[in-house]
Amino acid sequence: MTRIFYACDVHGSQVVWKKFLQMGGYHKADVLMMCGDLTGKAIVPIVRRKQDEWYYAPLGKEEVLHSADEVKAAMDKIRDRGWYPFETTPDEVEELKANPNKVNERFSVLMKDTLTEWLEMANQGLDRNTKVIVSPGNDDRFEIDEAFNTSDRVVNPLNKVVEIDGIHQLISCEWTNPTPWNTPRQCSEGELRKKLEKEFSRVDRCDTLICNFHAPPLNTVLDVAPKLDKDKKQVMQFGNPVNIHVGSEAVREVIERYQPFMSLHGHIHESCGFENIGRTLCINPGSEYESGLLRGYVVDLPPKKFEFWRVEA
Repeated sequence: MTRIFYACDVHGSQVVWKKFLQMGGYHKADVLMMCGDLTGKAIVPIVRRKQDEWYYAPLGKEEVLHSADEVKAAMDKIRDRGWYPFETTPDEVEELKANPNKVNERFSVLMKDTLTEWLEMANQGLDRNTKVIVSPGNDDRFEIDEAFNTSDRVVNPLNKVVEIDGIHQLISCEWTNPTPWNTPRQCSEGELRKKLEKEFSRVDRCDTLICNFHAPPLNTVLDVAPKLDKDKKQVMQFGNPVNIHVGSEAVREVIERYQPFMSLHGHIHESCGFENIGRTLCINPGSEYESGLLRGYVVDLPPKKFEFWRVEA
Protein backbone atom coordinates (compact mmCIF):
# COMPACT_ATOMS: atom_id res chain seq x y z
CA MET A 1 0.00 0.00 0.00
CA THR A 2 1.13 3.55 -0.77
CA ARG A 3 0.03 6.39 1.52
CA ILE A 4 0.06 10.04 0.39
CA PHE A 5 -0.15 13.14 2.55
CA TYR A 6 -1.27 16.06 0.41
CA ALA A 7 -1.39 19.76 1.36
CA CYS A 8 -1.28 23.03 -0.55
CA ASP A 9 -1.18 26.83 -0.34
CA VAL A 10 1.42 27.23 2.42
CA HIS A 11 2.07 30.83 1.27
CA GLY A 12 5.40 31.28 3.03
CA SER A 13 4.31 30.16 6.52
CA GLN A 14 7.35 28.67 8.21
CA VAL A 15 5.38 26.95 10.99
CA VAL A 16 3.03 25.28 8.48
CA TRP A 17 6.01 24.06 6.45
CA LYS A 18 7.62 22.58 9.57
CA LYS A 19 4.38 20.79 10.42
CA PHE A 20 4.18 19.47 6.87
CA LEU A 21 7.64 17.90 7.17
CA GLN A 22 6.47 16.00 10.27
CA MET A 23 3.51 14.40 8.52
CA GLY A 24 5.57 11.63 6.95
CA GLY A 25 6.41 10.20 10.34
CA TYR A 26 3.15 11.09 12.04
CA HIS A 27 0.88 9.56 9.40
CA LYS A 28 3.42 6.99 8.15
CA ALA A 29 3.12 8.49 4.67
CA ASP A 30 5.25 7.21 1.81
CA VAL A 31 4.72 10.37 -0.25
CA LEU A 32 4.55 13.96 1.02
CA MET A 33 3.07 16.53 -1.37
CA MET A 34 2.96 20.31 -0.92
CA CYS A 35 1.64 21.68 -4.17
CA GLY A 36 0.76 25.22 -5.12
CA ASP A 37 1.42 28.72 -3.81
CA LEU A 38 4.59 28.20 -1.81
CA THR A 39 5.59 31.82 -1.32
CA GLY A 40 4.45 34.64 0.96
CA LYS A 41 2.81 37.95 0.11
CA ALA A 42 4.73 40.61 2.07
CA ILE A 43 8.19 41.67 3.19
CA VAL A 44 8.72 43.26 6.61
CA PRO A 45 11.77 45.44 7.32
CA ILE A 46 13.15 45.34 10.84
CA VAL A 47 14.95 48.66 11.09
CA ARG A 48 17.96 49.21 13.34
CA ARG A 49 17.85 52.73 14.79
CA LYS A 50 20.52 52.44 17.49
CA GLN A 51 23.03 49.92 18.81
CA ASP A 52 20.34 48.18 20.87
CA GLU A 53 17.12 49.36 19.31
CA TRP A 54 15.15 48.07 16.33
CA TYR A 55 11.58 48.60 15.21
CA TYR A 56 9.10 47.10 12.77
CA ALA A 57 5.51 47.92 11.88
CA PRO A 58 3.93 45.18 9.74
CA LEU A 59 0.34 46.38 10.30
CA GLY A 60 1.08 50.08 10.82
CA LYS A 61 1.65 49.83 14.57
CA GLU A 62 5.29 50.24 15.52
CA GLU A 63 6.85 47.61 17.78
CA VAL A 64 10.25 48.29 19.38
CA LEU A 65 12.89 45.63 20.02
CA HIS A 66 15.87 45.95 22.37
CA SER A 67 18.06 42.91 21.81
CA ALA A 68 19.20 40.44 19.18
CA ASP A 69 17.08 37.76 20.86
CA GLU A 70 13.99 39.92 20.51
CA VAL A 71 14.83 40.50 16.84
CA LYS A 72 15.13 36.75 16.27
CA ALA A 73 11.81 36.09 18.03
CA ALA A 74 10.12 38.80 15.93
CA MET A 75 11.53 37.32 12.73
CA ASP A 76 10.22 33.87 13.64
CA LYS A 77 6.77 35.32 14.35
CA ILE A 78 6.78 37.13 11.01
CA ARG A 79 7.91 34.03 9.11
CA ASP A 80 5.22 31.91 10.75
CA ARG A 81 2.62 34.31 9.41
CA GLY A 82 3.96 33.86 5.88
CA TRP A 83 5.86 37.14 5.53
CA TYR A 84 9.56 37.73 4.89
CA PRO A 85 11.48 39.76 7.50
CA PHE A 86 14.86 41.35 6.85
CA GLU A 87 17.10 43.55 8.99
CA THR A 88 17.90 46.94 7.49
CA THR A 89 18.72 50.59 8.18
CA PRO A 90 16.65 53.79 8.02
CA ASP A 91 18.58 54.90 4.94
CA GLU A 92 17.81 51.69 3.07
CA VAL A 93 14.14 51.93 4.03
CA GLU A 94 13.98 55.38 2.44
CA GLU A 95 15.74 54.05 -0.64
CA LEU A 96 13.23 51.20 -0.93
CA LYS A 97 10.32 53.61 -0.56
CA ALA A 98 11.68 55.68 -3.42
CA ASN A 99 12.43 52.75 -5.73
CA PRO A 100 9.72 50.07 -6.21
CA ASN A 101 12.06 48.06 -8.41
CA LYS A 102 14.41 47.55 -5.50
CA VAL A 103 11.50 46.37 -3.35
CA ASN A 104 10.58 43.89 -6.07
CA GLU A 105 14.17 42.65 -6.29
CA ARG A 106 14.41 42.22 -2.51
CA PHE A 107 11.08 40.37 -2.50
CA SER A 108 12.27 37.90 -5.15
CA VAL A 109 15.55 37.22 -3.34
CA LEU A 110 13.78 36.60 -0.03
CA MET A 111 11.29 34.25 -1.69
CA LYS A 112 13.99 32.21 -3.39
CA ASP A 113 16.30 32.11 -0.36
CA THR A 114 13.46 31.01 1.92
CA LEU A 115 12.36 28.23 -0.43
CA THR A 116 15.98 27.06 -0.70
CA GLU A 117 16.13 26.86 3.11
CA TRP A 118 12.87 24.93 3.19
CA LEU A 119 14.07 22.40 0.64
CA GLU A 120 17.26 21.93 2.64
CA MET A 121 15.13 21.23 5.72
CA ALA A 122 13.47 18.45 3.71
CA ASN A 123 16.90 17.19 2.60
CA GLN A 124 18.15 16.91 6.16
CA GLY A 125 15.08 16.04 8.17
CA LEU A 126 13.15 13.30 6.35
CA ASP A 127 13.45 9.55 6.01
CA ARG A 128 15.29 8.79 2.77
CA ASN A 129 12.48 6.42 1.77
CA THR A 130 9.87 9.20 1.84
CA LYS A 131 9.19 10.73 -1.57
CA VAL A 132 8.78 14.53 -1.34
CA ILE A 133 6.93 16.38 -4.11
CA VAL A 134 6.74 20.18 -4.05
CA SER A 135 5.39 22.40 -6.83
CA PRO A 136 4.58 26.10 -7.33
CA GLY A 137 1.14 27.58 -7.88
CA ASN A 138 -0.30 30.55 -9.74
CA ASP A 139 0.86 33.05 -7.08
CA ASP A 140 4.51 31.99 -7.30
CA ARG A 141 7.04 33.96 -9.34
CA PHE A 142 9.07 32.05 -11.90
CA GLU A 143 12.33 33.05 -10.18
CA ILE A 144 11.71 30.58 -7.38
CA ASP A 145 11.93 27.61 -9.75
CA GLU A 146 15.72 27.92 -9.60
CA ALA A 147 15.60 26.90 -5.92
CA PHE A 148 14.61 23.36 -6.90
CA ASN A 149 17.95 22.94 -8.64
CA THR A 150 19.64 23.07 -5.23
CA SER A 151 17.84 19.96 -3.95
CA ASP A 152 18.47 16.38 -4.99
CA ARG A 153 15.83 15.21 -2.52
CA VAL A 154 12.69 17.14 -3.44
CA VAL A 155 10.86 16.46 -6.72
CA ASN A 156 9.43 19.38 -8.68
CA PRO A 157 6.77 17.56 -10.74
CA LEU A 158 6.17 20.23 -13.39
CA ASN A 159 6.49 19.27 -17.07
CA LYS A 160 7.14 15.59 -16.40
CA VAL A 161 5.53 12.35 -15.28
CA VAL A 162 6.37 11.35 -11.70
CA GLU A 163 6.18 7.71 -10.66
CA ILE A 164 4.35 7.54 -7.33
CA ASP A 165 4.68 3.78 -7.00
CA GLY A 166 4.62 0.83 -9.39
CA ILE A 167 1.01 1.58 -10.32
CA HIS A 168 0.21 5.28 -10.07
CA GLN A 169 1.72 8.16 -12.05
CA LEU A 170 1.41 11.91 -11.44
CA ILE A 171 1.04 14.80 -13.87
CA SER A 172 0.93 18.44 -12.77
CA CYS A 173 -0.09 21.93 -13.86
CA GLU A 174 0.42 24.98 -11.67
CA TRP A 175 -1.45 27.43 -13.92
CA THR A 176 -4.98 28.65 -13.19
CA ASN A 177 -7.79 30.38 -15.01
CA PRO A 178 -7.87 34.20 -14.65
CA THR A 179 -8.13 35.75 -11.17
CA PRO A 180 -8.68 39.37 -10.06
CA TRP A 181 -5.10 39.48 -8.77
CA ASN A 182 -3.16 39.22 -12.06
CA THR A 183 -0.91 36.46 -10.69
CA PRO A 184 2.25 35.25 -12.46
CA ARG A 185 0.89 31.86 -13.57
CA GLN A 186 -2.65 32.51 -14.71
CA CYS A 187 -3.96 32.41 -18.26
CA SER A 188 -7.12 32.17 -20.31
CA GLU A 189 -9.23 29.03 -20.23
CA GLY A 190 -8.16 28.29 -23.80
CA GLU A 191 -4.47 28.48 -22.93
CA LEU A 192 -5.02 26.41 -19.79
CA ARG A 193 -6.82 23.74 -21.79
CA LYS A 194 -3.77 23.43 -24.08
CA LYS A 195 -1.44 23.12 -21.10
CA LEU A 196 -3.60 20.40 -19.54
CA GLU A 197 -3.87 18.46 -22.80
CA LYS A 198 -0.08 18.50 -23.07
CA GLU A 199 0.20 16.93 -19.62
CA PHE A 200 -2.27 14.17 -20.49
CA SER A 201 -0.31 13.46 -23.68
CA ARG A 202 2.64 12.36 -21.50
CA VAL A 203 0.80 9.26 -20.19
CA ASP A 204 -0.67 6.12 -21.76
CA ARG A 205 -3.43 5.36 -19.26
CA CYS A 206 -5.66 7.38 -16.94
CA ASP A 207 -7.42 4.82 -14.73
CA THR A 208 -4.47 4.88 -12.30
CA LEU A 209 -3.39 8.46 -12.99
CA ILE A 210 -3.19 11.18 -10.32
CA CYS A 211 -3.48 14.82 -11.44
CA ASN A 212 -1.94 17.68 -9.49
CA PHE A 213 -3.81 20.67 -10.93
CA HIS A 214 -3.73 23.78 -8.76
CA ALA A 215 -6.99 25.17 -10.17
CA PRO A 216 -10.08 23.29 -8.99
CA PRO A 217 -12.79 22.22 -11.46
CA LEU A 218 -15.66 24.63 -12.01
CA ASN A 219 -18.99 24.21 -10.21
CA THR A 220 -17.90 21.92 -7.39
CA VAL A 221 -17.55 22.23 -3.63
CA LEU A 222 -13.86 22.88 -4.28
CA ASP A 223 -14.17 26.24 -6.04
CA VAL A 224 -16.54 28.41 -3.97
CA ALA A 225 -15.09 31.83 -3.14
CA PRO A 226 -16.33 35.31 -2.20
CA LYS A 227 -17.70 37.39 -5.04
CA LEU A 228 -15.68 40.60 -5.40
CA ASP A 229 -16.64 43.96 -6.83
CA LYS A 230 -14.45 46.08 -9.12
CA ASP A 231 -12.49 47.29 -6.06
CA LYS A 232 -11.86 43.67 -5.00
CA LYS A 233 -14.13 43.98 -1.97
CA GLN A 234 -16.58 41.31 -0.82
CA VAL A 235 -20.04 41.71 -2.36
CA MET A 236 -22.83 41.67 0.25
CA GLN A 237 -26.54 41.05 -0.27
CA PHE A 238 -29.06 41.72 2.51
CA GLY A 239 -26.16 41.77 4.98
CA ASN A 240 -24.80 38.38 3.87
CA PRO A 241 -21.65 37.67 1.83
CA VAL A 242 -22.20 36.49 -1.74
CA ASN A 243 -20.20 33.47 -2.93
CA ILE A 244 -19.66 32.21 -6.47
CA HIS A 245 -17.90 29.36 -8.28
CA VAL A 246 -14.49 30.48 -9.58
CA GLY A 247 -12.86 27.22 -10.68
CA SER A 248 -11.66 26.30 -14.13
CA GLU A 249 -13.90 25.18 -16.96
CA ALA A 250 -10.86 23.64 -18.71
CA VAL A 251 -9.89 21.61 -15.64
CA ARG A 252 -13.41 20.25 -15.34
CA GLU A 253 -13.51 19.38 -19.05
CA VAL A 254 -10.30 17.32 -19.01
CA ILE A 255 -11.35 15.49 -15.84
CA GLU A 256 -14.69 14.62 -17.41
CA ARG A 257 -12.98 13.46 -20.63
CA TYR A 258 -10.01 11.50 -19.28
CA GLN A 259 -11.45 10.35 -15.93
CA PRO A 260 -8.16 10.04 -14.00
CA PHE A 261 -8.17 8.06 -10.80
CA MET A 262 -7.73 11.12 -8.57
CA SER A 263 -7.27 14.87 -8.98
CA LEU A 264 -5.57 17.06 -6.34
CA HIS A 265 -6.37 20.77 -6.18
CA GLY A 266 -5.92 23.91 -4.05
CA HIS A 267 -6.06 27.63 -4.88
CA ILE A 268 -9.40 28.34 -3.17
CA HIS A 269 -8.55 28.38 0.52
CA GLU A 270 -12.15 28.50 1.74
CA SER A 271 -13.33 25.43 -0.20
CA CYS A 272 -11.85 22.39 1.50
CA GLY A 273 -13.65 19.17 0.65
CA PHE A 274 -14.03 16.45 -1.94
CA GLU A 275 -16.31 15.63 -4.84
CA ASN A 276 -16.50 12.95 -7.50
CA ILE A 277 -16.65 13.85 -11.18
CA GLY A 278 -17.58 10.53 -12.72
CA ARG A 279 -15.10 8.02 -11.31
CA THR A 280 -12.52 10.73 -10.48
CA LEU A 281 -12.10 11.73 -6.85
CA CYS A 282 -11.29 15.47 -6.63
CA ILE A 283 -10.01 16.93 -3.35
CA ASN A 284 -9.00 20.34 -2.00
CA PRO A 285 -7.58 20.52 1.56
CA GLY A 286 -8.05 24.29 1.74
CA SER A 287 -5.64 26.51 3.63
CA GLU A 288 -5.46 28.48 6.89
CA TYR A 289 -1.77 29.26 6.75
CA GLU A 290 -2.13 32.65 8.46
CA SER A 291 -3.37 30.86 11.59
CA GLY A 292 -0.46 28.40 11.50
CA LEU A 293 -2.92 25.60 10.73
CA LEU A 294 -1.86 22.81 8.38
CA ARG A 295 -4.73 21.22 6.47
CA GLY A 296 -4.25 18.12 4.39
CA TYR A 297 -5.62 14.84 3.12
CA VAL A 298 -4.24 11.39 3.81
CA VAL A 299 -4.88 8.99 0.93
CA ASP A 300 -4.25 5.25 0.90
CA LEU A 301 -3.94 4.18 -2.73
CA PRO A 302 -5.31 0.91 -4.16
CA PRO A 303 -5.05 -1.93 -4.99
CA LYS A 304 -4.81 -3.10 -1.36
CA LYS A 305 -7.42 -0.56 -0.24
CA PHE A 306 -8.58 2.93 -1.09
CA GLU A 307 -9.34 5.30 1.77
CA PHE A 308 -8.94 9.03 2.28
CA TRP A 309 -9.56 11.43 5.14
CA ARG A 310 -8.95 15.08 5.97
CA VAL A 311 -6.61 16.03 8.80
CA GLU A 312 -5.50 19.23 10.54
CA ALA A 313 -2.37 20.07 12.53
